[in-house]
Amino acid sequence: MGVCVNGRKIYLAGPEVFLPDAVDVGLRKKSLCQEFGFVGLYPLDTETPEGAGRDQRIYAANLALIGQADAAIFNLSPFRGLGADPGAAFELGYVAALGKPAFAYSNDPADLFDRVAESLGAHPTPQGGWCDAHGFEIEKFGNADNLMLDCALKASGQTVLRAETKLPLGDLTLFTACLRKALLKFGTLK
Repeated sequence: MGVCVNGRKIYLAGPEVFLPDAVDVGLRKKSLCQEFGFVGLYPLDTETPEGAGRDQRIYAANLALIGQADAAIFNLSPFRGLGADPGAAFELGYVAALGKPAFAYSNDPADLFDRVAESLGAHPTPQGGWCDAHGFEIEKFGNADNLMLDCALKASGQTVLRAETKLPLGDLTLFTACLRKALLKFGTLK
């Protein structure tokens, strides 16, 4: 596939950095980016030595990669709970604040309401809303995740691409679909 996107850089955010094969997944993502004419910036590309302050070095390195990027792709699949990885959620907010294009996907087809209802129960409130077994209100907007994430994408003309059936966290089918969307934004197929 030949493309013309002038080597634009895309930050690759998501919980894959925590997988046992995190480096491998990153290499596959970067290879797919290259096939589409992009340069993938993966958080594990930056060496962060062990020791005191490593968390701050990782934070600074990721923000620096986002600063270099022309856009970002986010894996918002539920991770360690009912919602997206909180680090990826923060990074999406940061990218939105910078006004950079963002693309996102979830390998879980269920929306946030359905995941909460399945895990914590759901019942209607007298006011016409919904709450879980603890009495906490549940968003019911049909969004893939918290409204702040979905709406950040909607504000830039994008939506969270969702799998039709649940896929493994490291599956890159929808990541590839996001690269196609990035081509529409930045380049043309040759």
